[in-house]
Amino acid sequence: MVFDKVFDKVILEGPRVRLEPMSISHKDGLSEAISDGELWNIFVTKVPHPDDLDEFIGNAYYALEEGDGLVFSIIDKRSGKVVGSSRYMRASPPNKRVEIGFSFIAKSHQKTHINTEAKLLMLEHAFENLKVNRVEFVTDFLNHNSRSAILRLGAKQEGILRNHMVMADGRVRDSVVFTIISNEWLGVKQHLTAKLAQTA
Repeated sequence: MVFDKVFDKVILEGPRVRLEPMSISHKDGLSEAISDGELWNIFVTKVPHPDDLDEFIGNAYYALEEGDGLVFSIIDKRSGKVVGSSRYMRASPPNKRVEIGFSFIAKSHQKTHINTEAKLLMLEHAFENLKVNRVEFVTDFLNHNSRSAILRLGAKQEGILRNHMVMADGRVRDSVVFTIISNEWLGVKQHLTAKLAQTA
């Protein structure tokens, strides 16, 4: 696959997790996942309120049509339930890079295999099918859980972007940039595969 078609619709599937391009059929499941822990109230994240899901899903369709992103619903194959979301975004085809972000997981599924397997599937597709040189993760400096989770994937911190974004409450946030690059991918893949084997 060439990297000028990064946002073609694709289903990514592993042993216990399936990533499906987000659609209106996922609305009820997304609402349940977001309500599990009231994720919209966590000030260091940008998670929609269940009442705003029509707009959120509409934006996912628009991003795909405009070539500006591919939003996935994360499905727990054991239960068949939607348990979160993640996306490819801010791709730069000439530079062979893409960001993975805007991720959230239902509270009851956090710190389980779900996030690890979902990110492994997305990284595998990015490096092995899209042939990117670089995958970026950008998170709030104050979001210590997210920063720890990204480090556990095997990403490396590159730096801090100061006064990078204005949050919904008006706070001006600093953002932390993490990356995985192509020559690190084999080791990262082995690391994540071993982690998942321990949770089987």
